[in-house]
Amino acid sequence: MRWLFAFLSLVLLTAAAPVRDWSATTTRLPSGAMLIGNPAAPVKLVEYGSYTCSHCAAFSMESDKTLKGDMIRRGKVSLEYRHLIRDQLDLGAAILARCSGTRGFASSSSAIFAAQSVWLKQAIDWAPKHPEVAGYPPLKQARAFVDGAGLTAMMVKRGLAPKQIAACFANQAEADTIVKLTADAPAAVTYTPTFYLNGAIVPGVDWTKLEPMLRAKING
Repeated sequence: MRWLFAFLSLVLLTAAAPVRDWSATTTRLPSGAMLIGNPAAPVKLVEYGSYTCSHCAAFSMESDKTLKGDMIRRGKVSLEYRHLIRDQLDLGAAILARCSGTRGFASSSSAIFAAQSVWLKQAIDWAPKHPEVAGYPPLKQARAFVDGAGLTAMMVKRGLAPKQIAACFANQAEADTIVKLTADAPAAVTYTPTFYLNGAIVPGVDWTKLEPMLRAKING
C-alpha cells in the first residue's frame, strides 16, 4: 500500500503543477533583439518591425490575442522582434519600448503600437513647428520627437520614471545596438513588417495569412 500512496501523491503533485505562461518571458539575445516566449519553442517567428509602420501596428493588434495569448503563452511559438529603424521618431519609440528592460518590453511594445494613431498624428503636427530639432545630435533628436509626440508622457503613465527615461536616452551603446539590428537585416528585408518562420522568409503576409501557417507548424 505504501507504494500506491507514493504513486498517487506523485500523480496529484504533477496534476497540480502550474502550466508556465511563456508570454510573460522575454529574453534579450546577444544581437540585442528581444525574444518573447519560450526560447526552445518548436516554432520560431522573427519579425522585422517599425513602431511608425501602420501595418506593423495592425499586425500587433490583430495577432495579440492568439499569438501572445495562446501560441506564445503555451510555449509553442516564440516571437523574436528585430527593430527596423526608419527615422528618429522610430528610434525614440524603440528606446522607450526597451527602457524597462526585458520585463516590460512585450507590454510596452504592444501599448506603443496600440496608441500609434494618436502619437504619430501628434508627432506629424509637432515636427514642422520645431525645425531646430534637425540640428540636434541623434539621441537628442529621438528624445525631442517622442516628447513632442506625447509618447514619453504615455510611458510615464505606464510606470517608467523620468530619471529612467533620461538614462535610456543617454545610453549611446543601447541606441547603437538598436540601429545595428537594422544595419544587419538581410537584403531581402525591404519593408515592414517582414517575417521569418523557422528561418525561412515569409514575404507579403499579414496576420490572416500568417496565422494558418503558424498553426500548421504547431500541429505538424
